[in-house]
Amino acid sequence: MIAFVSGPVAAVGPDTAVVEVGGVGMAVQCTPTTLSGLRVGQPARLATSLVVREDSLTLYGFADDDERRVFELLQTASGVGPRLAQAMLAVHSPDALRLAVATGDEKALTAVPGIGKKGAQRLLLELKDRLGEPVGRPAAAVAAPGWSDQLHTALVGLGYAPREAEDAVAAVTPQAEAALADGGSPQVPQLLRAALQTLNRAR
Repeated sequence: MIAFVSGPVAAVGPDTAVVEVGGVGMAVQCTPTTLSGLRVGQPARLATSLVVREDSLTLYGFADDDERRVFELLQTASGVGPRLAQAMLAVHSPDALRLAVATGDEKALTAVPGIGKKGAQRLLLELKDRLGEPVGRPAAAVAAPGWSDQLHTALVGLGYAPREAEDAVAAVTPQAEAALADGGSPQVPQLLRAALQTLNRAR
């Protein structure tokens, strides 16, 4: 088990970072929030979880040990693989997930791409005694940044100039507003991919 990787960041992509460890580039799958805190050429330490499949070895990276622990606990629920567990952490912090499960907040779970109403109900039931209570401040006291701030931070973290990031956020705003109009919430990972496409076309 690779518990963490530490070293200079060699590259940052939409969903992957490459960290140089002893002369070897380790590709690590990360959420947009984790990626936004990384800078190419700067040292980083990511808690990691190695997922072994018959045809692949995938390393998932996290900002801290608590996030990794929740990632692994989420996968103890039926139907939750590493990709869905990471999607849940891309939308909610570990404490927000603990609070959602503790309070039976079905809507919070259906905000995650790939989780429907029945899936959320099942997850609330299965995870109730596994995630534990929130360990930080109450969620109400923690003002989560809006989707536009998260997206802007992620784009700047990927190396784009603040002005370019602002233009990309503006380009995907209609997509985010459409999600809000439908009663959902804008999903930063999907908006990030769309924003990167607009930036690539502009260059």
